[in-house]
This record gives sequence, structure tokens and C-alpha cells, in this order.
Amino acid sequence: MIYIKLTSEILNVQSCIDRVMSPESGGIDVFIGTVRSATKGKKVVQLEFEAYEPMALKEINKIAEEVLNKWPVHKMLIYHRTGILQIGEIPVIIAVSAAHRDAAFDACRYAIDTLKQTVPIWKKEVFEDGAVWVAAHP
Repeated sequence: MIYIKLTSEILNVQSCIDRVMSPESGGIDVFIGTVRSATKGKKVVQLEFEAYEPMALKEINKIAEEVLNKWPVHKMLIYHRTGILQIGEIPVIIAVSAAHRDAAFDACRYAIDTLKQTVPIWKKEVFEDGAVWVAAHP
């Protein structure tokens, strides 16, 4: 089962965990991306995320399908926010449930790494002295 969402609404960690829980699962791995206060030594004021939604959703779904084909996971969730986010807010949650932890860990890492490389989501880092648009990956 796959759950994907691209939204401007606040992401709720517990509801994401609840969504992937299942009686067959022995573990859930969760990646929670947060807006940090500094990048490369510069103080971050806020981040702004934009996405080409039709393509972003297509690519996120593709990642989830790849995960289901590579690992024996039960449920997978990939949610990403758009809009202006403040320090400490959550732009991305990935949650994976599986019978065993190795599959959940590996699938979750693959999902976030691939999302950052392939999904058309961009972020604007706003600093005290200006701003710069960057890809949503390091």
C-alpha cells in the first residue's frame, strides 16, 4: 500500500506513522526532514518549497513503486510540503513498514535519497542577507 501527498498543509508525524502501521509489520522506519537554522555557516531565516506538482507526484509514486519491488515492505508513505516553512518545521516525512527492520531501513534511505535526486521540488533558502533557489538536495 502506497500513500503519497504533496501539500501546503502542516505534516503530522504521528498520523503518518499510524497510516503505515500494520499487524504484519515488525518495524517502521521514519525519516523526518526538518528546516534547520543554518546552511554552510549562514543563518537560515526560512525555506520556501515549490514543485511542479504533476511531475513531482509521478516521480514520488515511481519511487514508492520501486521500493515495493526491491524490498518486502508492507506500506510506504511519502509526504512533502510546499510553501514557506519556518525553522523546525517539517518539509518531508517518509515512513515504511515491513516485517523486519533491515527492509524498512533500506527502503526509507533509498526513498529519501532518490527523492532528493529525481523529484522536481525546489527550495529557496532565505538568509538574513538574501536568498537563493536550490534543488531540494544537498
